[in-house]
Amino acid sequence: MSKSPYPTGSNLKPPEDCRKTRRIIAEDPDWSLAIVPFLSNLCLQSIVRNFEEKPIFEELTPNQRDFIQERLSTSLPLCVTANLISDGVYWKRCCEQQWDLCDVSHYGHSWKRMFFERRMESIIELFIPDVTEPETVLEMVPLCKNYIKRLDISQLLPPVKEPQKEEEEHGSDLASENEYDRPSMDHFDFSILLDKLTSLEELHLVYRVKQCGMNFEWKMFEMTDRDCESLAKALKSCKTLKLLRLHQSHIEDKKCRLLVKYLLDHPSLRELDFSHNLIGDRGARAIGKLLTRSKLKVLNVCDNDIRDPGAKAIAHALSKNSTLLSLNLRLNRLRDEGGRAIGKTLLNNNTLRHLHLGGNKVTGPTAIALSKVLAQNNTLKSINLSCNNLGEDGGKALEEAMSDNTSVTECDIRLTEVHEQVVSFINQVVWTNQSLERKKQAQQKKTK
Repeated sequence: MSKSPYPTGSNLKPPEDCRKTRRIIAEDPDWSLAIVPFLSNLCLQSIVRNFEEKPIFEELTPNQRDFIQERLSTSLPLCVTANLISDGVYWKRCCEQQWDLCDVSHYGHSWKRMFFERRMESIIELFIPDVTEPETVLEMVPLCKNYIKRLDISQLLPPVKEPQKEEEEHGSDLASENEYDRPSMDHFDFSILLDKLTSLEELHLVYRVKQCGMNFEWKMFEMTDRDCESLAKALKSCKTLKLLRLHQSHIEDKKCRLLVKYLLDHPSLRELDFSHNLIGDRGARAIGKLLTRSKLKVLNVCDNDIRDPGAKAIAHALSKNSTLLSLNLRLNRLRDEGGRAIGKTLLNNNTLRHLHLGGNKVTGPTAIALSKVLAQNNTLKSINLSCNNLGEDGGKALEEAMSDNTSVTECDIRLTEVHEQVVSFINQVVWTNQSLERKKQAQQKKTK
């Protein structure tokens, strides 16, 4: 027998017993093998840390991309992220960091579109001619041109007004020359931008200055002739534009005619809004020409100065037009001559669905002319004659026409001096037609 290496009577135990009683105390009491990060996660974290120097994104799986988007810094240069990071959590984080209100439903539920549209809007609204460098705008174009579909510009700043220098004794040639010095542009020049935004579909513009305070001048709230010419040429070059809204900008006949000149035969324009301006009959004639040369579906010239000659021009254009669905002439001055011209045209127009003639100083003769339309035209869905003095005769004519009408689902004759019983009857017919329309739509959905 082999002898034990330990002396007899010794308290020492074999090595096996030592291992059984050994204790390891971790520095982190919460540490466990279960929370050791995967190697793949460590690699992704390294990508996040070094993204600006070495961006890696397209090669990753969808789950890995989500991991990256949730952790990337929102302060990364746009030249790195704009055309690399797809729409998702990253752009949502960028939007919520910059703006308190972020309703993505107004941007086709695209966070990336929201970010770039609002960023470009902000740059344009703060652009000061001859102070802000055009490169501030142009350097954004390659980064955002594929994502901007709508621009809603709520202000346009004029150039900085230089303080007048005191004239030297006996006058100064330099001072006299300064009187003729003008800035290169009166507001932002859209000709440098619109042709480059290849996805732009809607443009909303207001020439005004918000929060001008004690520096108020009327010039801050109008488009100048130079602005108009520059914008008109830019609009022609923007082949993808579908909607143009240019309101509250002091547009009169001359500017309207120039804008229309460049919009004739526009390939994609479908909606035009020149509301709340100063357009008169000459401008209305130009708009009538546009109706014969374009494929407009919606025209809004509400709150202008169009009278019966302008209304006749628009009516004549409607007789040749087969695309316009909605016409808004509210708050003009058509009177009965213009109103009857519109009514006569609609007897042969089978396209227009919505007509607004509210607040146009029309009376009974216009109501009688339109009653013939309601009796014969099955295309018209809504008509608004509110805030006119139609009188009893006009009310009776409308009542008789509506008694056999099954297509009109809106007929507004409030504040028209029409008897209450007539109003009640017409409302009842409208409600019946609305019910029939809903049933018809429900049946169409079932058949689909």
